[in-house]
Amino acid sequence: MFDNSPFPIRHWAEDDRPREKLLSKGKAALNDAELIAILIGSGSRNETAVDLAKRMLLRVNDNLNALGKLSIAQLTTFKGIGQAKAVTIVAAMELGRRRRESAAVELTKISSSETVFELMQPVIGELSHEEFWIIYLNNANKIIAKSQLSKGGITGTLVDVRLVLRTAIENGAVGLILVHNHPSGTLTPSDADKQITRKLKLAAESLDIKILDHVIVTETQYFSFADDGIL
Repeated sequence: MFDNSPFPIRHWAEDDRPREKLLSKGKAALNDAELIAILIGSGSRNETAVDLAKRMLLRVNDNLNALGKLSIAQLTTFKGIGQAKAVTIVAAMELGRRRRESAAVELTKISSSETVFELMQPVIGELSHEEFWIIYLNNANKIIAKSQLSKGGITGTLVDVRLVLRTAIENGAVGLILVHNHPSGTLTPSDADKQITRKLKLAAESLDIKILDHVIVTETQYFSFADDGIL
């Protein structure tokens, strides 16, 4: 009778074991499944930790962003993933998100719409609801402050023009960049997006404050009013 159980990781060649491979060859040598296998630590009698990780990745089409959105309850639906392993995965994914956000904060000068995307995607790019943010800049296009102006449902947000300008004056800002996300993933600005841009631009001009751009952020892409010539 044949034994159909998997060949245990401890019996693999040392260079093929995820932990040993990381120690000997560095983190870049490991694929996503091997890194996740280190997080979950062990598989089961019928499946190695690496095979379990591959099965999880297959469910989300090998998309780490999609894996990072799974809740603890969703992760524990995978056979072999209990609450402790699910918590470890969620914590690791959150640290990765925060690391990217921290790196983006170090960008003190806005030089392009891509810079805006890199700054704001970790903040609003993966949200299921819409948020509207303002980035306040000095005359060297360096960030003085950034703040959430409104938070709404998936259909849109409300924007208080007076609050935007008051905050700009309080911070001594001479330039503003408007940023909001589209949870639907579409990059096409809506009529409401264009209307609020015109409204803010007109109000800001009376105070010699420029609206430099309005950037729509999704999970992987962005749309810039300035780049598209419609600001």
